[in-house]
Amino acid sequence: MQTIFDTIKKVAIKIDHAIKTEDLGYADSENSSGEDQLKLDVKSDYIIEEAFKDISIVKSLVSEEKEGVLELHDEGKYTICYDPLDGSSLADVNLSVGSIFGIYEGELKAENLVASAYVVYGPRIELVLATKETKPQHYRAQNGLFNFISEITLNEKGKLNAPGGTQQNWADYHKTFVDDLFAQGYRLRYSGGMVPDLHQILLKGGGIFSYPGTSDVPNGKLRQLFEVVPFAFLYEQAGGQAVNDTGMRLMELIPSHPHDTSPCFFGSNYEIENMKQAYGIKA
Repeated sequence: MQTIFDTIKKVAIKIDHAIKTEDLGYADSENSSGEDQLKLDVKSDYIIEEAFKDISIVKSLVSEEKEGVLELHDEGKYTICYDPLDGSSLADVNLSVGSIFGIYEGELKAENLVASAYVVYGPRIELVLATKETKPQHYRAQNGLFNFISEITLNEKGKLNAPGGTQQNWADYHKTFVDDLFAQGYRLRYSGGMVPDLHQILLKGGGIFSYPGTSDVPNGKLRQLFEVVPFAFLYEQAGGQAVNDTGMRLMELIPSHPHDTSPCFFGSNYEIENMKQAYGIKA
């Protein structure tokens, strides 16, 4: 596992360099979901693929940017599902973006995720990773090396509210839930980038990030294997919760396709319990 984490550290430095120096325009291609790809998406995907192709413990790669599974080593133990550059459309306005990695052993379902990591590319490069034996570990890059900062533990109650999705397509009960949090004094923190917003909630001690099912996207927008499950793992390891709109733990998801999506709520315990109440979910 340490080999995988060390490789993630290497690709983080390379992707950060690409963000700072390369073309921010669109490529002449679409990803597996039919979305136009930025040149940075393609470059970041290439950097990660090249870095892992010679790592023998990696059986296969599944990228948010490509259809299907890339088989690497028959003797490998792990499949890495990754979003090479989450929030890439924010790069041209100089906002933070990130990479997400879910490391699975066996069938691609949430219960088989054994480790998770993400990188934030902002004023500084930061990395957070966790295994089943550890709380999330926070690192910061300096002169190309990642230095350990601290373990991350969520408080029972936070102060930040990051509501995703187009508001005009929210269900009434979701809008009521979000408004009630603001009425309690919660502060809005939403950049449009999943990685920096969830990172901020983790480092500030708590709050909630929500991306519900909406009238136009009833199954949510965020992808289970690449985005939802890796962060669900990190939030649970930090002492918080991560659930869907029925109250089911996101760590119980079983995707039928690598690019399946899910409504998702990540937060400290107080906010998630409030969400369940607002959604009429019985304990």
